Amino acid sequence: MTGMTGNSAPTHGGLATRIARILMMTALALAATFAVALVLYRFVPAPSTLMLGRWLTLRGVERDWVPLEQISPHLVRAVVAAEDQRFCSHFGVDWGELSAVLQDEDGPSRGASTLTMQTAKNLFLWPGRSYLRKGLELPVALAIDLAWPKRRIIEVYLNIAEWGDGVFGAEAAAQRYFGKPAARLTPAEAARLAGALPNPILRNPARPSRALQAAAGRVQRRMRQLGPLGDCALPRRAAAALPVFQSDALARARASV
Repeated sequence: MTGMTGNSAPTHGGLATRIARILMMTALALAATFAVALVLYRFVPAPSTLMLGRWLTLRGVERDWVPLEQISPHLVRAVVAAEDQRFCSHFGVDWGELSAVLQDEDGPSRGASTLTMQTAKNLFLWPGRSYLRKGLELPVALAIDLAWPKRRIIEVYLNIAEWGDGVFGAEAAAQRYFGKPAARLTPAEAARLAGALPNPILRNPARPSRALQAAAGRVQRRMRQLGPLGDCALPRRAAAALPVFQSDALARARASV
């Protein structure tokens, strides 16, 4: 009996050590996979987790990846104006807005996701609202902002955003709803697409409801108010054609984050 009792502690200790080792190896493998994907997606077309889920369940996906230069600057500005007006001035996380949300009794039900955080969620995480997913978004978004330029972030976002059941990316959305390439979207069409993003399954930019028309109107007003603070996300050719603006405007926005 004494011998059996003496052997039980090392057995339990060995089991705990093996479990800890497995968990550590799993965490390291996930971190390595993320690092490889982060570098790879900097250069190649990236699928979203929603797209992967549809492929795995044999459901269709409409997506035609296009470079940022083939997406209308109106859509770029509309999405920045609608979703993340300080996109050019923060480093992946808008800490000021996030702090306001954490102090709000609604918590994560309010929006505090930057475009970088949404890109992190769409590429590496899962849909739905929870503190766990929001907590994971933060380090992933910071890593993306550190590893990618702003134009790459907006390019990936606009190619993986969902704009309807099985419709992903600006090109597929422009073709589906307006019968034209994303490069030829007008400001009004771009505003409708941006206004549909919070609820892309129920909002149809081709046949906008009263709610979507109101949202598109708000987006267009924000586009005019945005001024040069969204220019970092524009295609290079479009950005080069813009007039020079006072450099302290961006500095003021950065200081307010």
